[in-house]
Amino acid sequence: MRIDCISTVSETFGRDLAGKTAIVIDVLRATSAMVTALERGAKSVAPADTVASARQSAEPGDVLAGERLCKKIPGFALGLSPHEFTEEAVGGRRVVMTTTNGTRAIQKAAKAATILVGSFLNADACAKAALRLNRDVVLLCSGTKDAFALEDGLCAGMIAKRIKEEAGRRVATDDLAAAMEGAYRHFEHRLDDALLSSDTGGRLVALGYREDVVFCARRDVYRLTPVMAGGELRPFECRQGVF
Repeated sequence: MRIDCISTVSETFGRDLAGKTAIVIDVLRATSAMVTALERGAKSVAPADTVASARQSAEPGDVLAGERLCKKIPGFALGLSPHEFTEEAVGGRRVVMTTTNGTRAIQKAAKAATILVGSFLNADACAKAALRLNRDVVLLCSGTKDAFALEDGLCAGMIAKRIKEEAGRRVATDDLAAAMEGAYRHFEHRLDDALLSSDTGGRLVALGYREDVVFCARRDVYRLTPVMAGGELRPFECRQGVF
């Protein structure tokens, strides 16, 4: 098995993903919200790349959720704060979601054999799912405004570390995945501070979303791995080593 890492959506090309497991990461806050929505009982999460396509694809009973430039989209029921995705808000319902970076990254990963969604909240479950699929892995960091985002890189490093620990065999990595694993090891005991001081974290704090950043920095809270199936994210759970 080999683990590669891509730094931003703009650096993502189908040829690099074909036949592999892609793990899309957008810690602040898209993939963290997606995992939380499914954990809180959402039937599925349908990623949409634009606001217009989200509105057009929403059916009666669906929940529209999303943001642009960190702010809730006017007319949508939910923004992107994980705290909004309660059981009362999303339980048993399909969530149609569009975000500035994360949903675009999922669209760009379409050539992958399987698309998983990763965050700090489900990093261990995501690593186990990737191992169960037994393919080479591409860690796709969404980034922000086509620039590298520290929080995504640190999460990629954590997932790479967990895959290597779980594998029980040698796992090769490209230089960026190795560097991100090293960065995660450096910050793992002060992850809150790292995220709060990152560019995206600082922007969210300034907008009043400090608690979202702290929430998204929690590790291995969920044992659920979202997997794209039929154009929607649905929950596949890893419990006691079973995927």
